[in-house]
Amino acid sequence: MIYLPSNKKEGIIFGLFMCFGMVCIMTLYNTALHGFSSVTPGSMAIQFLITFSVAFFAESLVGTAARKAALSLPYDKTKESNIIVAIAFCMVPVMVLIMSGYGLILTSIMAGVKGNLFKAYLKLVGLNFLVALPSQLLIVGPISRRLLKKYIKPLEKKTELNM
Repeated sequence: MIYLPSNKKEGIIFGLFMCFGMVCIMTLYNTALHGFSSVTPGSMAIQFLITFSVAFFAESLVGTAARKAALSLPYDKTKESNIIVAIAFCMVPVMVLIMSGYGLILTSIMAGVKGNLFKAYLKLVGLNFLVALPSQLLIVGPISRRLLKKYIKPLEKKTELNM
């Protein structure tokens, strides 16, 4: 059985897990794309904290709408795996658009962008989407759900113990 958040508290904790994992993967990926030569551990830590904050804020804005959109699509909702894939396909593209814009701004400030800014954005969106969707579906999502199931007890089990 796949475990999904069942209340607001679990949703926030799950969002923190997801953001942490995705920011780790995407930060390493984008740093590799632009080169590790100018990165120090201190600058990487600061960049991670800022990026994590931006990503969590964006996720909190996008998450509810993505879940509503995913649940409105016509598919078999009796399988939790279908729901997970639908939410990912509704959430990841929007997050990639937002975070690629953020990344382009960050790159412009730190290293400058050569050529057409719009073309650079489109290229970044494409490259990020190719890594973000599989990372979310195959790595970060499953790990986040396992962590949520292991460390955050479902609400139903808590109420059963109180009876």
